[in-house]
Amino acid sequence: MPFRPPLTRARARLLANGLALLLACGLAPGAHAQTPPPEPAVLKLASVAPDKTPWSELLKKFKTEVEAKTAGRIQVKLYLGGQLGDENETVIKCKRGQIQGVGASTGALSSQVPEVNVVELPYLFRTEKEADTVIDSALDAPLREAFASYGFQLGFWSENGFRSFGTKDDFVKTPAALKGKKMRSQESFVHLETWKALGASPVPVPTTEVLTALQHGTVDGFDQALLYTIAANWASSIKFYTVSNHIYQPALIVYNKPWFDKLAPDLQQVLIEQGKAMQDFGRKKVRKITPQLLDLIRGQGVAIYELTAAEKVPFEKATFGVRAAFRRTQGAKAAALLDLAERALSKLRGGK
Repeated sequence: MPFRPPLTRARARLLANGLALLLACGLAPGAHAQTPPPEPAVLKLASVAPDKTPWSELLKKFKTEVEAKTAGRIQVKLYLGGQLGDENETVIKCKRGQIQGVGASTGALSSQVPEVNVVELPYLFRTEKEADTVIDSALDAPLREAFASYGFQLGFWSENGFRSFGTKDDFVKTPAALKGKKMRSQESFVHLETWKALGASPVPVPTTEVLTALQHGTVDGFDQALLYTIAANWASSIKFYTVSNHIYQPALIVYNKPWFDKLAPDLQQVLIEQGKAMQDFGRKKVRKITPQLLDLIRGQGVAIYELTAAEKVPFEKATFGVRAAFRRTQGAKAAALLDLAERALSKLRGGK
């Protein structure tokens, strides 16, 4: 038999203290170590979209679904109505990792990802169906790569809509009507070049400052989708809205890529799959209410004029050179994206 030293009082106390320590740590014989659950990943998601709009409804639904499907392992904190800054500012904050996500127009995102300018080229898309088909089938994958190269993870596409002219003094029925007018412009290459091609004087103004610029006469008008024109109360400072549909502008939800890459694979999958599920929901939500929006803006005392197909032709001809400027200045990858889009559109239009 092995030698066992006598159990003295000192030895008994030592054994008792050791057993107590093991029990406290959950390491006593038969006990299982308890690892505390990891802290939830926080997704601070900013947008200039006001509350109680289709965009805010979309983001709130996204928050609910993500938190439920991850059992709270991702907590989504929404900051609506420009609480964390203008679009360009929040895009930069997302890139720097100061926030984890941003929902912004492609015009704003182009300040950091110039390739995305391709979807906003004037009169590139004639219908929503064309835009959806080309973006989803031809442009989504290469644009995901482009976003990743600039430190973003593309989450999913959403909707702003076709942009049209809002003015104080008269309808914009011809490009000549814009000559010399001070028109608010998004701070992006495509928007600035489009205004110049139409003979207007573009004035770059952050989204959150446009209403003040209109009220103070800093600008004579703007172009914007009907939904945001109403949601941001820009309609209160104009008398005329010309439905020109000259630029199709989607919105995007993107994440800070280093933050996204650190997530567990199953959490990444939830964000991507839930984004895909929300994409069609968001587009339909905005488009369904467009007729109601036209009635609403009329009710606010704004006169509406819709350009005919023939009346759009001079606008399209005047701005076609923006494509050449895009190819010349935005780099080979951007030019290749435009090639992809034009080929896809040619097929859709029967080679015409």
